[in-house]
Amino acid sequence: MTVHPSLQTYADAWTHSIESITELVTPLAEGEWNRRTPCPGWSVRDIVSHVIGMECEQLGDPRPIHSLPRDLYHVQNDIQRYMEMQVDVRRHHTAPEMTSELEYTVIRRARQLRNESRAPETMVRAPLGTEQTLDLALHLRAFDVWVHEQDLRTALGHPGNLDSPGALVARDTLLARLPKVVAKDAGAPANSAIVLDVHGPLEFLRTVRVDAEGRGSIDGSPSLGPAVTLAMDWETYYRLACGRVRPSAVADRLKVEGDEDLAAAILHHFAVTP
Repeated sequence: MTVHPSLQTYADAWTHSIESITELVTPLAEGEWNRRTPCPGWSVRDIVSHVIGMECEQLGDPRPIHSLPRDLYHVQNDIQRYMEMQVDVRRHHTAPEMTSELEYTVIRRARQLRNESRAPETMVRAPLGTEQTLDLALHLRAFDVWVHEQDLRTALGHPGNLDSPGALVARDTLLARLPKVVAKDAGAPANSAIVLDVHGPLEFLRTVRVDAEGRGSIDGSPSLGPAVTLAMDWETYYRLACGRVRPSAVADRLKVEGDEDLAAAILHHFAVTP
């Protein structure tokens, strides 16, 4: 157990998802590691490599010295190049090498989390040589491993855990970014409201309100006259918000009421992960 309750929430979510990932990939045959996932440009092996690499960085391990190929079409900015380094260095690793490194990394990381005594506001390592609070670091790791667990489940045909502890972290993480999508990116008019109605394993209704100055906020109260109401299932919501599908590919799973142009603009900017 960690000392601080807020950190324990993220540690529990991370543990649930990372153990699920281990269970998913341990029995895979060599060829199955090459299956394409919904994460652009990444195979099953690539996702596991990413998870291993990010956890190693949280452990304080040095980053690999490695030169990326120049023909990786999905690598287009600095953060993607940073993330790709841990992935590309493992692209020729065998299935036993992958599972053994994953198991060893999870053991080390779980021990670190059990013994964590630092305060949530402690500054720790972050990508691109920056720093972030320990609270944010654990929050983002819980979010990241749940999303990648879902990538693996989709690729391997093993759906599940859409209502797990990690799913709750993912829901709150994605909803926190929705006001910017609506107010700034999509340009919703001042003094308007947009309602998001999500059903399925996780059910919730949220209203994004844009004030007179064009600033967005979100709450759980319904709006009597929203400019747009978007209804979808939870799986579609997270896949859209994480950039796993385009709105046109899931149009049959979306219900739109109100201003269609504004709805289209919101959906165009819906993906909020790097």
